Amino acid sequence: MELPYRFDVTATTKQIRDEHSLLAEGTSSGETVTVAGRLMLRRSQGKVAFGVLQDTTGRIQLFAPAKVTPEYDSFINLNIGDWVGVSGEVMKTKRGELSVKVQQWTVLASAHRPFPDKWHGITDPETRYRQRYVDLWVTEDTRETFLMRSNMLSLTRRWLESKDFLEVETPVFHPIPGGALARPFSTHHNALDTELYLRVAPELYLKRLIVGGFEKVFEIARVFRNEGISSRHNPEFTMLELYQAYADWNDIMELAENLIEHLAIELTGTAVIAYDGKEINLTTPWRRTTLLDLIEEHAGLKISLETPLDELRGICDSLDIEALPAYGSGKLLLEIYEKTVEPNLWDPCFVTEYPLEVSPLSREHREKDGYTERFEAIIAGREILNGFSELVDAEEQQRRFEEQLAQNEAGDEEAMVVDFDYVRALEYGLPPTGGIGIGIDRLIMLLADVQTIRDVILFPTLRPEQPPSEQRNLE
Repeated sequence: MELPYRFDVTATTKQIRDEHSLLAEGTSSGETVTVAGRLMLRRSQGKVAFGVLQDTTGRIQLFAPAKVTPEYDSFINLNIGDWVGVSGEVMKTKRGELSVKVQQWTVLASAHRPFPDKWHGITDPETRYRQRYVDLWVTEDTRETFLMRSNMLSLTRRWLESKDFLEVETPVFHPIPGGALARPFSTHHNALDTELYLRVAPELYLKRLIVGGFEKVFEIARVFRNEGISSRHNPEFTMLELYQAYADWNDIMELAENLIEHLAIELTGTAVIAYDGKEINLTTPWRRTTLLDLIEEHAGLKISLETPLDELRGICDSLDIEALPAYGSGKLLLEIYEKTVEPNLWDPCFVTEYPLEVSPLSREHREKDGYTERFEAIIAGREILNGFSELVDAEEQQRRFEEQLAQNEAGDEEAMVVDFDYVRALEYGLPPTGGIGIGIDRLIMLLADVQTIRDVILFPTLRPEQPPSEQRNLE
């Protein structure tokens, strides 16, 4: 059977439902349409057959009387999953089902592998992720999640553009890894005979653009980190990063909470959402409190950078936290916080005043030595975003890069190295600037009430599988 090279569609299933929903039972509209999609169900009752055609916008019934439908026997023997194009009059059956009467039809593509049962979909999660092209057809929740994700990105762009932010694109290949404490992927460029790294964050290039005179910039960026896989981690994921000149961390916290509240209302109809069976109130303003105050509140520990190092190490031992010899007080405080506090924060909370030791790109706190104007927003026990008043001093940035390099050379693969060009950019002058990185995947998990990151990434990273069989099942 020769398949067509193209097919003219005159209506979607949604358009048909919208325009003919009031059609009386047992009547015809007098309008002929041409639709296309997959055949998801079919059944025959003697001289009448019924099918369900699904396109991107939804489903509609196909009504196929033998006396009207050409090649009727072939029609009732179509495979579930076959792509078909159908022309016919819009009608409503006596049972009230809006339908297209099949007066012409053609196969657009044949499904040579059987589709899963309509009532159960794909029950094996591994198969769902590997065969997303099938999952999207048979699992309505999957399709709705990815439609929400697309809508969220569109809403985010429009909201930022309404506030005069400029969307930009920065390199995916970096000559040196930087912008986040993370282990990079590396590759080799043959023509230049040099090592390049997939970006772990777009931060340093975006701040170069602030130096260059773009005062408000953002990028929705695919980033790559050569780290573990879990329900919250995938080696490639999506971040929204934005930077605003003349702003500090307070301005950026306000911007971030307003954006997320806006997205929740637009996508779910309310700022009070349900996640994993519990309520989360995203209504602004969100709570703001320091990392040290939260440790005291949740763990009963009154500790700080002034606490003797041996005492902090003893606390880590009691909490079964692995504390490497190179860890200073700031890193130990962070480890204690992440063990005792972060998983227990449910409603949105801005955790502020991170130690300088663990914040190499953040500006030092204007009042507290050893701390920075850095914050993270924690919702449902996980980090959703990270931001700060940006470090603008070139000499201080050089010093911190060198500290990171020493840690890298000592075996910390997540530590940064010295980015001399970024330091040079700062020497031209970076005005007071605030910035933020928001995990798009974790945010859509929250708004869509999804518990694993694999359910919000169309094609998540998986272990290699055996090559699929070349045998075609013709059932």
